[in-house]
Amino acid sequence: MARCTMKMPEEFLLKISRLGDKTDEVCERVLNAGAEVVLKKVRTNLRNVISKETKTQSRSTGELEHSLGVSPVLSDKNGNMNIKIGFSEPRTNGESNAKIASVIEYGKSGQPPKPFMKPAKSASRKECMTVMINTLDEEVKSI
Repeated sequence: MARCTMKMPEEFLLKISRLGDKTDEVCERVLNAGAEVVLKKVRTNLRNVISKETKTQSRSTGELEHSLGVSPVLSDKNGNMNIKIGFSEPRTNGESNAKIASVIEYGKSGQPPKPFMKPAKSASRKECMTVMINTLDEEVKSI
C-alpha cells in the first residue's frame, strides 16, 4: 500500500495556531467576504441576461433578481464550512425561482441558454480568493 505524507507550510500553521478558539468566527467572516464578491457578479450577470434578445415582450417582474442572496455559513457532516449563493423560494405566483433560473441558465425548447451563474463563477474566482486571503490576514493580525 502506498503512503503519502503532506506537510503544511510553517507560515500557514502559525496563522492557524494564532486563531485558537476564534476559528469559526473568522472563517464565517472570510466566507461572507468572498460570497459578497461572487454575489455582486452573479447579480450583474443576471441583470444583463434577463429580457435581452427575446422574440416576445419580456414578462420580467424583477422578482428573480430580488430573491438572489447568500445563505448563512453552515458546516457539513465532514466539518467543512460552506456558504451558498442562490435564490430564495417561493415566488408570489407559486413558481420556483430555481426552476426559472435554470431555464435562463441552460435554456429550453425554443429558448436559447443565457448563462449567468457559470460565467460569474469563473470571472469572480481570482477576486474572491484575493478578498478572502486579505480578510484572513487582517483577522489574524487583529488577534
